[in-house]
Amino acid sequence: MANDDRVREKVAWVLLRDHRVLMTRSRGRDVFFFPGGMREPGESDGQTLVREIDEELLTAIDAGSMVHVGTFEVPAGHPERGPFRMICYTAGHRGPLTPSMEVEETAWFGYADRHRVSYVDALVFQALHDDGRLW
Repeated sequence: MANDDRVREKVAWVLLRDHRVLMTRSRGRDVFFFPGGMREPGESDGQTLVREIDEELLTAIDAGSMVHVGTFEVPAGHPERGPFRMICYTAGHRGPLTPSMEVEETAWFGYADRHRVSYVDALVFQALHDDGRLW
């Protein structure tokens, strides 16, 4: 998705296992987020996701297995620094999930943990719960 309208965008990885989702907490932060990050100039969603997950979790995303989960937005004027767009994908990976120096903690969250994540991440939790993928 192009970022022509100047909305900040994050490409995020939704890794589901046993109806729980992998979340990360950055050093110095209290809130958990889906792993991923901001696109660099000229990058596709796939290139961004591969690069960011390698940087954060030292694992290799299989870009060919990426499936769009949804695009979630924080509106302009929202206290969580809107406007903001998060484009979410599931994807397979090769290798262990090893947090890098920028990741303080990883955790597997269920739907009941949604109060520990950011506003936009909670929107993803709700969508996954509504689809029966997150308990």
